[in-house]
Amino acid sequence: MALSKERKDELRAKYEGKKGFLIPLLQDIQEIDNYISQESMNFITESFQIKLAEIYGVVTFYSMFRLHPVGNHIIRICKGTACHVSGVDNIIFRLRAILGLKDGMETTADNEFTIMEVACLGCCSLAPAMMIDDKTYGNLTVEMLSSILHTDDY
Repeated sequence: MALSKERKDELRAKYEGKKGFLIPLLQDIQEIDNYISQESMNFITESFQIKLAEIYGVVTFYSMFRLHPVGNHIIRICKGTACHVSGVDNIIFRLRAILGLKDGMETTADNEFTIMEVACLGCCSLAPAMMIDDKTYGNLTVEMLSSILHTDDY
């Protein structure tokens, strides 16, 4: 989804003449579009005379920013040591199969789910663990995955 002319005008008015606004501006854009597109970065360059390299540097430095569209629900799968030794790779393999994700794909065709492997969720006593949006699921087994995905409880 591209920023509309109205949204661009709103963002220009909100940030024009201010200092240190790049991160809040990027956060606003990501909230609107769900990611930071090339078009959005070009808009910032043209509207605020910030070099594209600087924008890209900020977007790629901070993990909160995304350069690709994501699904309606984010599945974060822990790849930390406790989860690794508890068999998280089997969980990931089965989860990807259930969601129909081929190698290299992170987001389902219907844009419902995006899988992200993360270094640690901080809930090692629940290994293997994953989060869907803000809800944590622990002590996972491959048998649990379908029922978790087919609830609207996340």
